Amino acid sequence: MLSLFSFFYYLLTLFIYILAIPYLLYKTRNKKYKEAIPAKFFLKNNNSFEKSSIWFHVCSMGEAKAIKPLVESLDETNISVITNTGFEEAKSLSTNVRYLPFEIFLPLWINRQKALVVMEAELWYFLFLFAKKRGAKTYLINARISDKSYNSYKRFSFFYKKVFANIDKIFAQTQEDKERLLELGAKEVEVIGNIKLAQLPKVTKEFTKPDETLITAGSTHEKEEELILNAYKREFGKLVIVPRHPERFEKVAKLLADYAKKNSLSFHRFSKQEDFSSDIILVDKLGELNNIYAVSDIVILGGAFANVGGHNPVEPAYFGCKLISGKRIFNQKSLFECVKNYKIIEDDELKLTLENIKNIEKSSLVQKGDIKPILKELNGIR
Repeated sequence: MLSLFSFFYYLLTLFIYILAIPYLLYKTRNKKYKEAIPAKFFLKNNNSFEKSSIWFHVCSMGEAKAIKPLVESLDETNISVITNTGFEEAKSLSTNVRYLPFEIFLPLWINRQKALVVMEAELWYFLFLFAKKRGAKTYLINARISDKSYNSYKRFSFFYKKVFANIDKIFAQTQEDKERLLELGAKEVEVIGNIKLAQLPKVTKEFTKPDETLITAGSTHEKEEELILNAYKREFGKLVIVPRHPERFEKVAKLLADYAKKNSLSFHRFSKQEDFSSDIILVDKLGELNNIYAVSDIVILGGAFANVGGHNPVEPAYFGCKLISGKRIFNQKSLFECVKNYKIIEDDELKLTLENIKNIEKSSLVQKGDIKPILKELNGIR
């Protein structure tokens, strides 16, 4: 029996869903969403999990990677995801992978599970409510409340109290996160650090490092490549650019090729030639970023010059690169706290920073998370 709040929440999400149907049908024409949207919003090829098990829910690739040591320590798991890249990564961890359906489908889609383990900020009301109604112990792990989202959480605290009422235990990243979560209505919160550091980066392929300085712009977004090219001089070293999203590879390739031609520099695509022989290289292949960080001297980390919130600084720090980032790191604040020696700059300071790169020390890691308390909880479930 649904509570009055749940009933009206369901009507609201149903109304939003009906309004969004034309847009969703339009988006399915895009190859990127051809499988994800029908699965999430129309349940195409997206049945409930067949077996009762430990169910992990994550958003994207980074979160899927973070749960790997947990999944590998358990006998059998189910995994649900939100994004395409998360789905592909999750398939390497489990044979039982699904896209999480939109909330209106969850009351019927969710079946009995031993536990629901949700990563970070995936606070879907019906996800926790119906998992718990069907007998699952519910957990939120690697929980964080960023500075940017804190005020938003407080504005809707009445809603989040309803969400947290259905979460049995939370494993938070920092003491500050714990205090914020308790203020929002969380019940039991334990601080264990950031579990993304429980599994450190690995090299899957060894590349030969060039004799001169190698500058890698990692996980770049729209307009960040232009900003980097405007700051770049060949005397700084060779430049490698790794766009965050594969669908931008062609656009960035044209931008780099035109820049190289205009400035009499050589250019090649990594998919055609896996080396660093040219002045400028576009890495248009997935899964190579850590391999390239391993031979890089300087990393310009994308996502923080654009208003994306930054990207993971742990990977370049692990390999001892000199690390440069923009100021918009609001989604990665907790990870930057795990890194020693990095340079946060304004957008227009990149050229000057590269000119004075000798004044920046190599980055390194200072702390990591502990997954043992989570495993202790999960191993105690029968």
